[in-house]
Amino acid sequence: MSVTTTTGAVHQIEPQVRPPVPSCLSKLDPADRALLIKTTREPVEYIAHPTFLKRNAEKLLFGSNGKQEGRSIRPAHSQTNAARGKTPVTFTPDQEQQAFQRYNYARFHVFSTLKQYEGKRLSSAAVRRLLLWQKRALDARSEIVQANIPLVLAMAKRSRLASIDFSELVSEGNMALLRSVDKFDISRGFKFSTYACRAILKSFSRVAMRASRYHTRFPVEFDPALEKSDYLERQRAQAEDACVDELRNIMTNNDADLNDVEQKVIRARFALDTPISRRPIPMTLEQVGRIIGVTKERVRQIQNRALDKLRGVLEEAIVAAP
Repeated sequence: MSVTTTTGAVHQIEPQVRPPVPSCLSKLDPADRALLIKTTREPVEYIAHPTFLKRNAEKLLFGSNGKQEGRSIRPAHSQTNAARGKTPVTFTPDQEQQAFQRYNYARFHVFSTLKQYEGKRLSSAAVRRLLLWQKRALDARSEIVQANIPLVLAMAKRSRLASIDFSELVSEGNMALLRSVDKFDISRGFKFSTYACRAILKSFSRVAMRASRYHTRFPVEFDPALEKSDYLERQRAQAEDACVDELRNIMTNNDADLNDVEQKVIRARFALDTPISRRPIPMTLEQVGRIIGVTKERVRQIQNRALDKLRGVLEEAIVAAP
């Protein structure tokens, strides 16, 4: 297998490898297993550099302890302020060159291993090699990001996008920074900060355009108190109260010519005698039947006959209303 490494050339591969045998996977811890799955399912790319073809490239970039082993080995210089949890310092030009060469050299080995096993089942050795170099790539990427994360904060503070939440700007800027690390070609001689700043500014512009389209479509700011209106519920409740009041008036004046039994049934079934200050509790057909001494089916018949009379009176009142 030969892999060309023309300076600045971007090489990309869509992994087409078969997973290792179950016994090999079972030996991996969950984090390594998840990393292996991610590595073998997502596109892998690297930016070539002539250094990668040197016999001692690994020693030059990772130090004398950079031999391949079945575990993750941090770069020899990785005891940086960022690794110790302190505020990262700015790279010198040489440090920046080294960091990006380490990152792309690690991705180069991931690419080469996937290319070698294209269409084949990964061996145990290939799995160890993939995990080693993918972890090295992630370490180098993290180192670069940590050294340049202040760029995002500084540019977000300087931006004059008052209508956009600061945390949203920072989030978009961080994503732009990560993409910049993946795409930056150190061999062209430019500083990474120059390239990253342009990418971050473009991401801010996209946020501004998206916010502008949103405000054009929804000109009113979101107010949680207005998320759901109870207008229809209040209108319905008022209508029900008005109907109950009208029904009480009809019953009081007996405008529907109900007999005593019908009045008892309607008042009990709809709790019309309950004071307004208390919650009405209507009686069931069976309960009303025990009071007047008939079956619940008979109560239903009496109720329906009385309701027909009341409905007629209500309809006449509606028609007569101005």
